[in-house]
Amino acid sequence: MNSWILELLNFWSFELLDSWSFEHLNNWILGFLNMKINNVLIILLLTSCSVSKINTDPVSHFPMLSEKVQVLPAKENFYLYILAGQSNMAGRGYVQPEDTIPSRQVLTLNKQDEWVYAKEPLHYYEPTRTGLDCGLSFGKSLAKKLDDDIMIGLIPCAVGGSSIEQWLYDSTYRDVQLYTNLIHRVNVAQESGTLKGMLWHQGESNAGLKNYIGYKSKLEAFIQKLRMDIHQSDLSIYIGMLGSYLTKNSFPNADKLNQDLKSIPNTVSNVYLIKTSDLHHKPDTVHFDSAAQR
Repeated sequence: MNSWILELLNFWSFELLDSWSFEHLNNWILGFLNMKINNVLIILLLTSCSVSKINTDPVSHFPMLSEKVQVLPAKENFYLYILAGQSNMAGRGYVQPEDTIPSRQVLTLNKQDEWVYAKEPLHYYEPTRTGLDCGLSFGKSLAKKLDDDIMIGLIPCAVGGSSIEQWLYDSTYRDVQLYTNLIHRVNVAQESGTLKGMLWHQGESNAGLKNYIGYKSKLEAFIQKLRMDIHQSDLSIYIGMLGSYLTKNSFPNADKLNQDLKSIPNTVSNVYLIKTSDLHHKPDTVHFDSAAQR
């Protein structure tokens, strides 16, 4: 392939094209190439396809490259946190440039079970739904409160749409065997660090008419099972409440489920509730928006 074509194709990989119109890019190509009309037409055709993809694909706007960590901190200085639950933990917020700046104090376990410097999006199980979650924001905020020699390690395990039954009974959902995957990734992570807690946000899938029954007891059983299987009976669990904006038509048992979540710290030790009543939603009225996730 000619060198000028390679240079042009390379240019397309930048986020600048997100805001370019076809006419703008067309004029740029004409000035850049100054070549025979047949070559221009070929490039314009390719450009039309590329711009169309960039403008319509909701997950094409963020850089996908990540940087592997060459030297990990001492195990006792590497604090690990599980991110588990369904879509509001997996993240559906819009990833903006500020979210893609890696933190040198926050790492995440990638798809290949390798430690990389954390940047959004952290979750990768649902490629067409990937978005901003709360992981990096949590990690950065926590790191600021700790000594400089402490690093945070995030273990993304959340899968959108998953129910408490699917987590408790280790169902395969969206090609992920939920509980088995969580335990595997925790075991891998603990080879390098010290597990400190789990951030859990789940419940929308159980807030309907038919799936709510027995929710509290199932969540308590899940917590007990997790603590037993990782040999950490007092693992800290941080539970996020469901968004107060959920509509009663779509989630008729959301209020009851939130009441269950409020009561769990009274029956299970080392469980802490995270209130979400001040957080806003996306237009779908289901998912936290980007500001809420940050």
